[in-house]
Amino acid sequence: MTAPADAPVPDVSQPELFTDSFPPHALPQVMWADRPDTLPARAWTTETTHRDGQQGGLPLTTEDGLAIYEHMGAFTGTTGAIRQAEFFVYRPADRAMLEGAIERWRSGHPVEPTTWIRATRKDADLVAGLGVRETGMLASASDYHTFHKFTPGGRAQAARTYLDAVRAVLDAGLRPRLHLEDATRAPREFILPFVAAVQALAAAYPPTQAPRFRICDTLGLGVPWEGAAWPRSIPRQVQTLIEAGIPGDRLEFHPHNDTHLVVANSLAAVLAGCAAINGTLLGKGERTGNAPLEGVLLHLSGLGLVDAPDFTALNALAARYDALGQGVPAKYPLYGRDAHRTRAGIHADGLNKFWPMYAPFDVPRLLGRPLDLSLTKDSGLAGLIFLIRQYTGRRVAKSTPALLALHDQLNAEFDAGRQTAVEWEEIADRARAVVTGMVASDE
Repeated sequence: MTAPADAPVPDVSQPELFTDSFPPHALPQVMWADRPDTLPARAWTTETTHRDGQQGGLPLTTEDGLAIYEHMGAFTGTTGAIRQAEFFVYRPADRAMLEGAIERWRSGHPVEPTTWIRATRKDADLVAGLGVRETGMLASASDYHTFHKFTPGGRAQAARTYLDAVRAVLDAGLRPRLHLEDATRAPREFILPFVAAVQALAAAYPPTQAPRFRICDTLGLGVPWEGAAWPRSIPRQVQTLIEAGIPGDRLEFHPHNDTHLVVANSLAAVLAGCAAINGTLLGKGERTGNAPLEGVLLHLSGLGLVDAPDFTALNALAARYDALGQGVPAKYPLYGRDAHRTRAGIHADGLNKFWPMYAPFDVPRLLGRPLDLSLTKDSGLAGLIFLIRQYTGRRVAKSTPALLALHDQLNAEFDAGRQTAVEWEEIADRARAVVTGMVASDE
């Protein structure tokens, strides 16, 4: 029998935990090997829950809408993480939400209210005198829209209609924000001449009214790869508009999550030079939802482009959505009921020995949410030990007789056919009896 070869990996005296990238009590940070020259100096987000969230099915009363606006403020604080929130203006309840938000903003709320209208002169007249400084304007850009939305259809008529509305908004003293709807299916031959015309029109007005442009990935068809062809490449769209004379701080990206790329595309837009991402807290929105701003901001913070907002404040927003019957799914990242819950014994054992082994960051400190566990047939003794420590603060040795007896009872249930997990509430009394027995034996 031959002797085993020396280990191919040399040992070290201390573990390498890459604490620059994974600081013990902060969000993960990006350490650049090759920092992109196109990265903006700062980035931020804008919110569309009161517009796209409602459009996607959120049943908002005026009271609920203003409460959500307050949650945005608590989350943002002084960080500038969310700069603006857009509101509908068509229904009395929406006007009341907007009026309440403007009042709060003038009293120091950190998120500026803006509006959203269709790019028509009639709609432009609706926002004059409301007290906002900026309005979004729906400017559908793809031939899917311009040929089939207008009568007669076509690019020229669409552009004329939009420009007429832009002039009305400028004349009202507001800053227009052009939403290039369906941009990821839109021809350059529409977007670039239209953007140039808007810029030329606005040149006669004060610099405070310089237009902004929102690249809308309306159906989630964009991709985050610079090498992909127009119109699907998000980096290519951003870079093309910057080359057309629009600074990155006057660009926004507004994606939907139809094909699972919403956060990746948002970050690709920022890496290409776009300073603002438009979405919703907890991802509410039409169909599969908008960019979840908490996820985008987690990464923007890691990039050093924004100060980290108060992620613990979103627990109250998640609870409000639960009360509205619009709670986030159980496995929704960060704030879902099961987002930080394990069921595997090997994971529980790792959490018992060194909790960062199976946590992406300091979840209890930074999110205000516990690391948790549901007992299944796969959780083992380690799962029981973890739960008892989480809820009682006491460590229990694997050899503790009462612990072994409780574990045998649970295994008997699973062997008898139980398929549902066992939660703490079901075993709390029996588990506390294990701890009480330990205390008694110590005495």
